[in-house]
Amino acid sequence: MRVYVPLTLSGLAAVHGAGEIGPGPLTAYAVTPGLREWYVSDDIEELEYAALTRAASASLRLIAGRPDETRRRVVVALDVPDGAVTADPDRVQDASSLGEVRVADAVALSKAAAVHVDADGAEEDVAAAAAALGAADLGDDDARSTVDGAEDHELLWFGIQEIPGLIV
Repeated sequence: MRVYVPLTLSGLAAVHGAGEIGPGPLTAYAVTPGLREWYVSDDIEELEYAALTRAASASLRLIAGRPDETRRRVVVALDVPDGAVTADPDRVQDASSLGEVRVADAVALSKAAAVHVDADGAEEDVAAAAAALGAADLGDDDARSTVDGAEDHELLWFGIQEIPGLIV
């Protein structure tokens, strides 16, 4: 199963140094029955993109909680055995947790299929979105628009061999 783990750039540096993403359990995003129902598509590429987008939103939340963090969202795509992933049945109906899963144990970085990271040019919009998250959560339409501005930036694809160049 492909899962998408939200991180920050400093988190990616730590993962690279340790050689694994962990410790478990890890919060990740994947194509779950709830995500399929919400997205209303059978196209696996569209569904995986939706899961990646959910992970990017979670990365934004991690950034918002860390004022000194570089304002670039990071998501690591991992391939893990189906049995290593569980969804919280109590949160299935919670819209904020669509696609959210738990990976039981740490996963070797060598299992990563790719790393997705914002381009440098997204930092200003990601910074504004991180600052606006609280107000957006409370229903402020202007703040929601600011958060959406970060989501307009596509994450770039990198191979795991390119991580050292991302974390400098």
